[in-house]
Amino acid sequence: MKFHYQARSKNGEVQTGVVEASNREAAFTVLKSHNLYVTALEEMALPFYARKLKVLERINKKDVAVFSRQLAIMVKSKVPVVETLRTVAEQSKKVSFKDVIMDIAEKVEGGDPLSKAFSYYPKIFTSFYVNMVKSGEASGKLNAVFLYLADYLEKEDKFRSKIRGAMAYPIFVVIVFIVVVTIIMVYVIPQLAEILTEGGAELPAVTRLVIAISDFLEKWWWLTAILFIGIVFGIYKYSKTENGKDLCDRNFLKVPMLNTFLKKLYLSRFAMNLSTLIAGGLPIANALHITGEVVNNNIYKEIIFEVRDGVKRGEKMSLILKRHPKHISPLFSQMIIAGEKTGSVDTSLLNVVEFYERDIEQSLDNFVRLLEPVFIIVLGGVVAGLMAAVLMPLYGGAMMQ
Repeated sequence: MKFHYQARSKNGEVQTGVVEASNREAAFTVLKSHNLYVTALEEMALPFYARKLKVLERINKKDVAVFSRQLAIMVKSKVPVVETLRTVAEQSKKVSFKDVIMDIAEKVEGGDPLSKAFSYYPKIFTSFYVNMVKSGEASGKLNAVFLYLADYLEKEDKFRSKIRGAMAYPIFVVIVFIVVVTIIMVYVIPQLAEILTEGGAELPAVTRLVIAISDFLEKWWWLTAILFIGIVFGIYKYSKTENGKDLCDRNFLKVPMLNTFLKKLYLSRFAMNLSTLIAGGLPIANALHITGEVVNNNIYKEIIFEVRDGVKRGEKMSLILKRHPKHISPLFSQMIIAGEKTGSVDTSLLNVVEFYERDIEQSLDNFVRLLEPVFIIVLGGVVAGLMAAVLMPLYGGAMMQ
């Protein structure tokens, strides 16, 4: 936010200008830190389009990655943290992110450690991010930590983009499928049904069912659309609840073809997060706890927390992981064993990440290639079935004649 201010200096001189801060109180604090006595302070009104844009802005991983890289460069150049944050905020194109960075700068200026200031925004800076910054503060290697975080976030964003791109075709086919079936049911079948009913012959049960569904959709299409959107929205909201997420996490790992891909994905995420945190100087038990929180699957979260508790009791990670052969691959366990023997678990895990990244990319391509013919067969089968149900009486009557 920007504020117009009028203030007096120690010498009694009147000063006016604009100050940028996250809120009114913060603006007072900034001006006071410059030995100014504020006599008037008014928020600058943003244009309507700017306010609307701010609401719609979404801070993504790419934004945080760019932010981290900018911090790394400036911290390495020995620029004070508060000044660094304010400089980066000025360069931010997103107003919402700019306000967040300014607020973080004010909290740091007020005495909070940088890691704690980040923790006030858990939706933007995860516990993984905050703990990495905390380890950088303790070791005095903040610039290296921010560079590591920037690389990590860029890699994760690139992989997510690849998955979204790969799923674009299946989503397109599903939309085409819905549109084609709707057109057939609402426009084509009613015209054929008139021809069938004029003949007066008794229609097969399948044909009567298809015509009944078509009549319902023709009359109540708006209700069907509302119900469909409501069901989709309800499933989405339920999947975000604790019980819904647990149900999805467990059942998706049982779906043929998809389960192999997901297991590789979660193991890669497990290895990447854990190796990064261990390399950052965190104790293994703490690193496991944070990894469990960010792995994004309840089954793997339970396994990781079991490993964490075992490590606290003095057990080896590899022995606990071997108890879960369905979800932990032999390769993963063997690399952990090698890391435990050499005292370099983080390096061994990085080797796992490199292997799975290549394997996941190949599995994703194969999965999408397999989906294409499946969707085409399903779409063709449904359309052919609908048309056969309606045309069967016509051909049957013609043959009897």
